[in-house]
Amino acid sequence: MNVPIQDLTRHNQPIAGALAEACREVIESGWYVLGRQVASFEAEFARFLQIEHCVTVANGTDALELAMRAVGVERGDEVILAANAGMYSTVAALAIGATPIYAEIDEQRLSLSFTAIERAFSSSTKAVVLTHLYGCSGYVEEIAQLCRSAEIPLIEDCAESHGARVAGKAVGGWGDVGCFSFYPTKNLGALGDGGACTTHRSDIAAQLRHLRQYGWEARYRAVTAGGRNSRLDEIQAAILRRKLPHLNEWNARRRAIALRYNEAFSKLPIKCPWIDGDAYVGHLYVARVPNRDAFREALKSRGVATDVHFPLPDYRQPAIASQLGKRWELSLTEEACATVVTLPCFPEMEDKEIEYVISAVRDAVTQTRTRAR
Repeated sequence: MNVPIQDLTRHNQPIAGALAEACREVIESGWYVLGRQVASFEAEFARFLQIEHCVTVANGTDALELAMRAVGVERGDEVILAANAGMYSTVAALAIGATPIYAEIDEQRLSLSFTAIERAFSSSTKAVVLTHLYGCSGYVEEIAQLCRSAEIPLIEDCAESHGARVAGKAVGGWGDVGCFSFYPTKNLGALGDGGACTTHRSDIAAQLRHLRQYGWEARYRAVTAGGRNSRLDEIQAAILRRKLPHLNEWNARRRAIALRYNEAFSKLPIKCPWIDGDAYVGHLYVARVPNRDAFREALKSRGVATDVHFPLPDYRQPAIASQLGKRWELSLTEEACATVVTLPCFPEMEDKEIEYVISAVRDAVTQTRTRAR
């Protein structure tokens, strides 16, 4: 048996008719950018999350950059973030000319540590970016309170956590701004790129609407510096509208698969992801294993696909290391990047595939243990 990390054909096929109809509606409307579909999706996604405002943009990385600009981050300011989350927040900060300040992660959830953020605060800190990594919500209640007390804006990176809720409240609504990606592999994915920012603050929403379209307050009248062309197109918005009603169901299936894995792997030398009800939506099932390369090779030989999200801390990326101004050494971040491995977990997985992955992982652990001796 061959089991992929995910299968977007299987994911989209059951609603292919609805997606085709969505595209047809847009084509026949004659309006393709910032029209009725975008406005409707923004309202529906905001209502789904129970957050006052949703402002769509071209992609998740733009969402992060424009969110930073909207809360006042400027060139030379410091932004606290994690270094194990794929470099997206780092890229956004560097695009502004801000300085990334990397704080240590929590060993259990692999997202920013409350105490590490507090230690990283300085007079130059202008924002904190909390990434809810792999669909596992970070310590957002505590971190939101910390940032409020310090009067420092909190940006939530929710690109991997659509629909996750902590204490009944959606991620993306705890901080000043929430940032979402609708890349096709996300829990709520378009058929191309897309992104959004969410906020309870009308002033930030207004800034974001300016920033996503050249800084315009009105057509051809730019009043906000840092603007760009970053718009979600009508077809992607129409597709996301058709998919949104299925999101809770898809998330529940991802969570159920992850729980089965956790139970099956509980006695193996594997660190499994932290799962706590609706606070976990299983975007990726990421475990931590010793001898990762050998483990992945053993699974590959059995037809089970794996991946590594993410193998390098941001501060070790060759393209940007020279821009960072100091040398970073974060032991938990380094350990996570050296041991994380992603196993198949997507809503359309069949039970026989789940059981096959479980069996293959057990065999791979045995094989790599034997080799290690």
